Amino acid sequence: MMRKSEYALWALLVVAVIAAGSTMVSLARSPSAEAANSEIYKQLDLFGEVLERVRKGYVEEPENEKLIESAINGMLTALDPHSAYLNLDNYEDMRVQTKGRFGGLGIEVTMEDGLVKVISPIADTPADKAGILSGDLITKIDDENVRGMNLQDAVEKMRGEVDTPITLMVLREGQEDLMKFKFNRGIIEINPVKFSAEGGDVGYIRITSFNEQTTEKLVKAVNDLKKELGPDLKGYIVDLRNNPGGLLDQAIAVSDAFLDQGAIVSTRGRNNEDVQKEFARKGDITDGKQIVVLINGGSASASEIVAGALKDLKRATVVGTQSFGKGSVQTIIPLGSANGALRLTTARYYTPKNISIQAKGITPDIVVEEELPEDVKKREELIGTRGEANLRGHLKNEGSEEGKEEKSGSSSYVPEDKTKDTQLIYGLELLRGTKSVDTELKQKAEAPSKSETAN
Repeated sequence: MMRKSEYALWALLVVAVIAAGSTMVSLARSPSAEAANSEIYKQLDLFGEVLERVRKGYVEEPENEKLIESAINGMLTALDPHSAYLNLDNYEDMRVQTKGRFGGLGIEVTMEDGLVKVISPIADTPADKAGILSGDLITKIDDENVRGMNLQDAVEKMRGEVDTPITLMVLREGQEDLMKFKFNRGIIEINPVKFSAEGGDVGYIRITSFNEQTTEKLVKAVNDLKKELGPDLKGYIVDLRNNPGGLLDQAIAVSDAFLDQGAIVSTRGRNNEDVQKEFARKGDITDGKQIVVLINGGSASASEIVAGALKDLKRATVVGTQSFGKGSVQTIIPLGSANGALRLTTARYYTPKNISIQAKGITPDIVVEEELPEDVKKREELIGTRGEANLRGHLKNEGSEEGKEEKSGSSSYVPEDKTKDTQLIYGLELLRGTKSVDTELKQKAEAPSKSETAN
C-alpha cells in the first residue's frame, strides 16, 4: 500500500515535470507563475492525502483504478459539460462511431425489460440475412445471459472482428420456443446520409451525423438525385434536425460542398491570436440549385456550423426552430495505448458573420413549429425543452453579459409521417415557389404583436 509521503513525492515529481517543461519555453518565470506552481503543490498534496484516507478507511476496499478515473472525470466535468476522460472502452467506441465502419451484426437495438430489443435490422447485413426481425428480443449472446448487462455491454459483445462467429438466442412474438441464430459478423457501415426524391422535383437529404463517411455519402446522394430527377429538379432539402454533430472537418467539408466561396467557420482558442479560419473552395455540387436547411432543438455542434455557414452566406434558407447552441470545439487527445484519451474543449467557433452561437443557437430565417401530439406537448410543458444554455457548467457566450442573453434549444419532435411534417412541407413549398421567403418575412414583420392585438 502506498503511503501518504509517497503520494506527496509523486505529486512533487509531476509538478516538477510541468515546471521543467515550462522552463524550456521561458527561463524567466514571473512571480505569479511561481505562486501558481506553489498552489498546485498544495492541492496535489491534498489530493494525495484524501486518496490515501479513502483507500485505508472506506467501509469497503475501493478499486484504485476507479478512484483515479472518477477523480479525473470530476476535474474535467467541472470545466464544462463536454470535456471528459475516455477510458479505453469509451475511446474505442468513440473511434468506431466517427469512422462509421466496424465489425458487427447490423442491428439497431435498445433495452426493454432487461433484454436487448431489435429496433430494426440494417438491410443486407449479417443479421438481416440470418433472419433477425424488428421486435425480436435477444436473451443470450454466445451462451451468456443478457439480463444483468447494460446496453453498452451487450453492444460490445455483439461487435467484433469480421468473420468471427456469434450465437444469439431470440424470443420472438408468436413463437413459443426460443430461436437460435448462429452466423458470422460482417463489415457494418453506419450510413450518415439518407435521401429520397420528393414529388418528382425536390431532392430530400437527411444528414444524421458527421462521421468520416458523411461528405462522401452526401456527394453520392446529390449525384443520384440529379440522375433520378433530371431537369425537373428544383432544389434540395438538407435535413439537419436531431443531428447531434460529430467531426469538425466533416462539417466544414459538407458546408464547402454547397459553396463556391466565403469563410465557413472560424475557431478561437484561449489566446486571441489563436484563430483559425476555414474557407470554401470553388465547386458547388448542386450547381447552384436552391437549398432549404431544416433545424430544430436537436441540431447541435457540427449541424450548427453547416446551418450557420449556409445562412450567413445566404446560400440557403434555414427553416425550423432554434438549434441546441453548442458552439465549442472538443479536441481528442490520446493518452497512450493503455490510458484512453482526453476530450477537452479547446476553442469556440464562430459563424461567417463572426457570431458565436454558444448557448444561443442558430435562429432560423423562418420559424416553423411542428404540431405536437398531446403526449409530447404535455411532456414538454412538464420538463421543458433543453439546449446548451440549460446545461450545468456550460461555457458562457462571450457576447452576453452574465449569460442574460443566452437562450438555446427548442422542441426536437419530428413526425415519422412526412405528410404531417410541417417543417418539411414548408421547405418543399418554398422550393416549389408556392411560398416566398420575402413574402413570409414581410408578413411576420407586419403582423401585430400580442399586446397590440389585445388593445
